[in-house]
Amino acid sequence: MIPFLDLKAAYDELSPELETALLRATRSGWYIGGEEVEAFEAQFAAYTGAPYCIGVGNGLDALTLALRAMDVGVGDEVIVPSNTYIATWLAVSAVGATVVPVEPAEGQFNIDVAAIQAKITAKTKVILPVHLYGIPADMEAICALAKQHGLLVLEDAAQAHGAAVRGKRVGTHGDAVAWSFYPGKNLGALGDGGAVTTRHEHLAQRIRALGNYGSAVKYYNLELGVNSRLDPLQAAVLSVKLAALDEWNTRRQALAHRYLEGLQGLPLQLPVSPAWANTIWHLFVIATPQRDALQTWLQAHGVQTLIHYPVPPHLQQAYQSLGWQAGDFPCAERYANQVLSLPMGPQLSVTAVDQVIELVQQFFRAQ
Repeated sequence: MIPFLDLKAAYDELSPELETALLRATRSGWYIGGEEVEAFEAQFAAYTGAPYCIGVGNGLDALTLALRAMDVGVGDEVIVPSNTYIATWLAVSAVGATVVPVEPAEGQFNIDVAAIQAKITAKTKVILPVHLYGIPADMEAICALAKQHGLLVLEDAAQAHGAAVRGKRVGTHGDAVAWSFYPGKNLGALGDGGAVTTRHEHLAQRIRALGNYGSAVKYYNLELGVNSRLDPLQAAVLSVKLAALDEWNTRRQALAHRYLEGLQGLPLQLPVSPAWANTIWHLFVIATPQRDALQTWLQAHGVQTLIHYPVPPHLQQAYQSLGWQAGDFPCAERYANQVLSLPMGPQLSVTAVDQVIELVQQFFRAQ
């Protein structure tokens, strides 16, 4: 079996450092906030180039708290990708705002920057791009458009740890950047975790207070907050993994390059990494109308694959009340029916990737 992602192998590679960090954190006697969280926040802020990093409970909370800090609410519109994980939309709905979906650019998975302009109205308050699969969105173009219209930009960077746009790491292009440290991410914890990075002190202070019951000073609550804080045990793990992130991303890039070379010329859509982007390949996603048959073939030959994502947000039952129908966002719907994520991860061997390539080639030769 070639696993889609081997998290145990990732742990094993760093086990001495991880276990030392966990033991240090458990022995500290400090289990909410404290030095481990402060140290990781400082390290991740420096890594992304952001002046401020606020640890939170998970990636969805990172998005929601950032939107709340931006005073986004009922009556506001937030431009989102039609092709994304539903968490991007859920955060907008959680603050009472309206999602305004924009389709991907032709032949790509990320939001079509050229199509955003037509969706901007007097109610638009935020543009919320997603760096899907670890491929950066064109943040320079998006931020220029936002500035032209007086809009805020919140980046969903849940899949983009270490990615860069024209040499500048993701983390400070927008007004705020939301991160997830779900275990399967390029920078993953041993459970849930998240963060927001920002260059704005006022947003940083408010996000931190909102995630701490609306309190900046203990027992004095300024607004209706929530409990969403990064756990010290997870922070200790993340500090260890952050030191390995660039090397692990480099391994992913080498594997992705091998996939791209080996799958050229086959009747499928390959992912596109723009020349100006440093893509960190959180996922390696192909698209083909024969997706289901290909997945069955690979599974039968011991290769585990996943589908990211089988139902686009606008067709989820959760958004049924908004009245969207099949055909409203055809590109997102086509991807939902055609995308397949091949095995990818820093512990995946070149031999395994070559086996996957050969099996995909065999599948199409037999058609």
